[in-house]
Amino acid sequence: MKVIFLGTNGWYDTETGNTICTLVQTERYDILLDAGNGIHRAEHYLDGGKPVFLFLSHFHIDHIEGLHILAKFRFREGLTICAPTGCREILGTFIKAPFTIPLAELPYPARILEMPEEAASLPFPVEVLPLRHASITLGFRIAVDGRIVSYCPDTGYCENAVTLARSADLLITECAYKEGQSCEAWPHLNPETAARIAVEAEAKRLALTHFDAGVYQSLPERKESEAVAAGIFLATTAALDGLEISL
Repeated sequence: MKVIFLGTNGWYDTETGNTICTLVQTERYDILLDAGNGIHRAEHYLDGGKPVFLFLSHFHIDHIEGLHILAKFRFREGLTICAPTGCREILGTFIKAPFTIPLAELPYPARILEMPEEAASLPFPVEVLPLRHASITLGFRIAVDGRIVSYCPDTGYCENAVTLARSADLLITECAYKEGQSCEAWPHLNPETAARIAVEAEAKRLALTHFDAGVYQSLPERKESEAVAAGIFLATTAALDGLEISL
């Protein structure tokens, strides 16, 4: 299994990277986590020969803005979009004219599953739990190829994040804030709380992503937060666009 960070910014694109999108390549499936502008890099890794599953954590624009380029891909084995309850109506509004090409007109079959209700329809086990954010946001625990990848974007510290991360081979969390920063009205993680989740969950590795572009204005600032988190949970990596992790 290989995990490739296609976009690692939160909020907007800058010279530090594109907005959030992560690719999990497995033996039988290609799995995308959120669809920020980093999704454009997927064409360098996907040949369309495997079914593609796209998990959307929530509908803030930096997590779905890349949906407008779905037509550039050739997913011959089809695309399944998995998103929170009500997503058929929401995505049916967003992925259509005049904004972009509708799903029904893509050059490959595409379908939508509502999470968590239809998670059992997936060909691999996925646990879905709500996280703590300003609007409904889902975290995912994906078990495939004998590995567990846990994805906890856009959240403050919460027990559901720890549950999803339990004994994960790789825990991917957001890190929108820097050391000591927090906001109850707009919950996000800082390096300390991300590392706390990893420690409490006894995860094997932690990758930080979704660095708020207005907070992290340079890549060295990410390394500073990596060092803070590593002081609590040693096996921590601050992701950059294009980073690859093998599991």
